[in-house]
Amino acid sequence: MNPDTKQFLSDILTELSKIDYVKPEDIPSIDLYMDQITTFMDSQLASSKRHEDDKILTKTMINNYAKNNLLPPPEKKKYTKEHVLTLIFIYYFKNILSISDIQGILNPITDKYFGKDENYSLEDIYKEVFGLENTETRNIMKDLAKKFNTAMSTFADADDDEADLLRTFSFICMLSYDVYIKKNLIEKMIDHITEKTANDTKNMKDTKSTKDAKNKK
Repeated sequence: MNPDTKQFLSDILTELSKIDYVKPEDIPSIDLYMDQITTFMDSQLASSKRHEDDKILTKTMINNYAKNNLLPPPEKKKYTKEHVLTLIFIYYFKNILSISDIQGILNPITDKYFGKDENYSLEDIYKEVFGLENTETRNIMKDLAKKFNTAMSTFADADDDEADLLRTFSFICMLSYDVYIKKNLIEKMIDHITEKTANDTKNMKDTKSTKDAKNKK
């Protein structure tokens, strides 16, 4: 592995280590207007931008999420802390999942826990899930280093002017296949959740219809 390749790997791992999640205690406890939401999200998730002028979330995006029942409607044009938590989930999901798939996985959570007095609050769920971030980041960094080293061992007979391009392509292919497999698994899990939710809803309606019919007799 030449010095440039080692530096490339080091740069990748350094960038990965900078990625952090928005901590619940950093989210304002007061309700926010739309402009305040977009400003907050843009500042908190700046490290995840590909380009400096990229927008994390826009007003149009947020309005579309509400129209598609991904985001509960604001109260008098103000968004609560739970709205912010939901938007963070949507932000991460939207990079790999369709709107309908995000609905399939997120709606059962918001329907049950958003603004509800349950065993878990939406903030509890957020803390539990993102609390795994440090451990998972370390695991990903180790896996990336392993894949990178494997890719750098390919095309051993290639000329120097070809080897860099071909090995980089190998690395991208390995990463893409990893994403493909995980995305496929996520979609199958969402399909299972969606089917179960639909069956549960149908059973509840059937039970109610049966009870109503008996009461009319």
